[in-house]
Amino acid sequence: MQYHQPVMVKESVEGLNIKPDGTYVDATFGGGGHSIEILKKLNNGKLIAFDQDEETSGNVPDDSRIIFVQHNFRFLKNFLKYHHIKAIDGILADLGVSSHHFDSPHRGFSFRFDSDLDMRMNMKSEFSAKEVINNYSAEMLTKVFRDYGEIKNARELANTIVHYRQEKPVNSIRDLLEAIENLLPPVNENQYLAKVFQAMRIEVNHEIENLKSLLLQASGLLNPHGRIAVISYHSLEDRIVKNFFRTGTFESERQTDLYGNVLRPLKPVNQKAITPQEQEVNKNSRARSAKLRIAEKIAE
Repeated sequence: MQYHQPVMVKESVEGLNIKPDGTYVDATFGGGGHSIEILKKLNNGKLIAFDQDEETSGNVPDDSRIIFVQHNFRFLKNFLKYHHIKAIDGILADLGVSSHHFDSPHRGFSFRFDSDLDMRMNMKSEFSAKEVINNYSAEMLTKVFRDYGEIKNARELANTIVHYRQEKPVNSIRDLLEAIENLLPPVNENQYLAKVFQAMRIEVNHEIENLKSLLLQASGLLNPHGRIAVISYHSLEDRIVKNFFRTGTFESERQTDLYGNVLRPLKPVNQKAITPQEQEVNKNSRARSAKLRIAEKIAE
């Protein structure tokens, strides 16, 4: 299966500064592109790969050095404990939605196809985009569209959907497009819809909560000088990662001790986000918005 073309493989894997006998985590296995590169650098080391999507299991290589965990990375600490792993030397997370998801009509991630409003990464979950659109109040929808899609007319969009669903349920992508068609801008319609779908997807899959959980867990599990590399694709995720690496919190304000030292478990390796080379963007247009940030565990 051509699941996903990995982004910034060289930059992210090299950024982990891998030790051949170390223990590493690929928090977002997907098509396995990053995992395969990590394995190339390991001798007696171990790689634990997470992915909640059951369709990814067919991509796992036959390699005794890899442990595949078919769950979301928010359960990182629990499964490391289950496998008797107390600490790790590095963790990589590629937060992007795979090409496979966008190109699979039945998954409901793209407005290019008509299907049920779904967007679940974990197909065993009962909570889908259909529940968000049909059951959230106007206030809740406004918050989702404003916070996760950064949509300027979020309140108008939410009220329009609530008004439409009073007549009939919004069960499919076609229903949703019909409900909001009068709000679509004559220019940049696709960009507006991309923000709407991004906001729904983030809410359905609890992406922001999971990212914050991963950062907190990783900072406690990393060995001294262990590293974490995170590839994000929109400003909300990147801001969270940047703030946590710089301040140890999810806000931009730094907390310091009596001597003015910043209280944080990690320190950024790269002060500015690393972006894909032009050659990679030409081959994979979905890499265009990617930003890579790397941080290292501060030795106590």
